Amino acid sequence: MNRAVAYIRVSSEGQATEGVSLAAQRAKITAWCQVNDYELVGIFEDAGLSGASMDKRPGLAAAMKAAGKGMALVSYSISRLARSTRDMLDLADRLERQGADLVSLTEKIDTTSAAGRMVFRMLAVLSEFEREQIGERTKMALAHKKAKGEKYGPVPFGFEEVEGRLIEVRLEAKAVAEICRMRQSGLPYRQIAEKLNTGGITGKRGGQWHASTVRYVINRQAAA
Repeated sequence: MNRAVAYIRVSSEGQATEGVSLAAQRAKITAWCQVNDYELVGIFEDAGLSGASMDKRPGLAAAMKAAGKGMALVSYSISRLARSTRDMLDLADRLERQGADLVSLTEKIDTTSAAGRMVFRMLAVLSEFEREQIGERTKMALAHKKAKGEKYGPVPFGFEEVEGRLIEVRLEAKAVAEICRMRQSGLPYRQIAEKLNTGGITGKRGGQWHASTVRYVINRQAAA
């Protein structure tokens, strides 16, 4: 009997929008193994982790290590494995060097054949193209909101939100101008943060200033 290992993953976003839970993925892979005469020797999972980085998913690393010669790594979908074409192709190349195959149930991909490998690469490219289009549309929408003075993220220091629009807060705006002046005079971010804290100027939510928050304010002003 052939042997297989399973990899399942869900992020909080994926769980909410796709409705494919870890249990559902596990059940589908188990059923596939039974129908195709594969012994499922291990199930590896990453719960609540984004697919953006392959290096930060211990479950995937363990699944790749377990997929030995003559075995198959089975996943519910290629989107569960990787989010970029480069990562997906690297993963497939590594499995090939290990003598293992890749099976994706949703796309019906099986890299034991040349046709399966070709379809796999085509789908990986199309998947990345779709994500890039979504990213471009999101950036355009945010730029449109910014141009109209509407809120497009957390309310920045120097403004307040009134009915979905950003309205300048005079005292905070004066502090922003002073921050920029200090930076232009050559002060490091850390020293600017110290001056703000000792001067009794609190952050947006009443917190302390840090070099990172000072940098954010300055960079936002530069981009405005």
